[in-house]
Amino acid sequence: MAVALPVIFSNFRSSPSSSRSKISFNCSSASSKMELHNEGRTKFMEFPYVSAPHRKLMQHLISTVENRLGSQLLPCTLPPDVQYYQNQTGTAHASLHIRSGHKPSQSQIDFLLGSWIHSELPTGGALNITSLSAYLNSLTDAPNFLIELIQSSPTSLILILDLPPRKDLVFNPDYLHTFYEGTQLDTRRQILEKIPEVRPYISSSLYIRSLVSPTAIMVRIETEASQPGRVEELIKDNVDPIAKEVLDIWLDQCACGKREVGETERAFLEKRDGLIKTKTFEVDLGSSFPRLFGPEVADRVLGAIRDFFTV
Repeated sequence: MAVALPVIFSNFRSSPSSSRSKISFNCSSASSKMELHNEGRTKFMEFPYVSAPHRKLMQHLISTVENRLGSQLLPCTLPPDVQYYQNQTGTAHASLHIRSGHKPSQSQIDFLLGSWIHSELPTGGALNITSLSAYLNSLTDAPNFLIELIQSSPTSLILILDLPPRKDLVFNPDYLHTFYEGTQLDTRRQILEKIPEVRPYISSSLYIRSLVSPTAIMVRIETEASQPGRVEELIKDNVDPIAKEVLDIWLDQCACGKREVGETERAFLEKRDGLIKTKTFEVDLGSSFPRLFGPEVADRVLGAIRDFFTV
């Protein structure tokens, strides 16, 4: 609102009543956007299909990011039927929440994307995926943030937690030291992998494996059926504190840290970021959404979020 008012006054020379009409319309528009944001956020933050420790972790991560970066973020303006949607048979439900950063001169945030997906499996049980991704723009070359928890049974969980690099680590050893060695990110992975039920997880996608950092936490938790609640216990006692620590590192060192980026490097970052986002949209979202939600729903959702991923 504070940004929009000067634009109105500088761009329109009209009568006082006309100006008041423009301001009133702008206030109404801003109010409608906030209502749309708040309604969608409430549904999104429910995380209704996962366990209490899982839900509390995701709620904490999202609230922490929003509280820390709130002044840099715009409201989510996705249509209601994109912020929450389901397939025709009601066997798959999802919520999507995207917040763009203010224009690059005011924020290093490109956009934040949070989501949850619940899909009943033909073999029984359900697939539940929760995720939070944060993309930075070319004002900084600092890494992005990613966390994804994938659960297909009460005894199995996949965790992906990383600060994906945005520069080549071989050509830029100082970058490797600043964001990965100096922050001791690898110790978090080592701590998790000492737990008996935790094993390394290797994605079947070579593309995904090429994007993550050397300190990426990609693990599979497998527990015994005779230990009900063990996955939830591991989330609460082990995954939760490590995920919070990694997010705090990203907020302090990446999202809120200042980096000098020259014009040539900025152009390269924009090209690289654009290629990665386009590939993510085409390979990940573009292939999985039609399969889970059918072509009609997938077209609606993908059409609404395409601009965030394509340049």
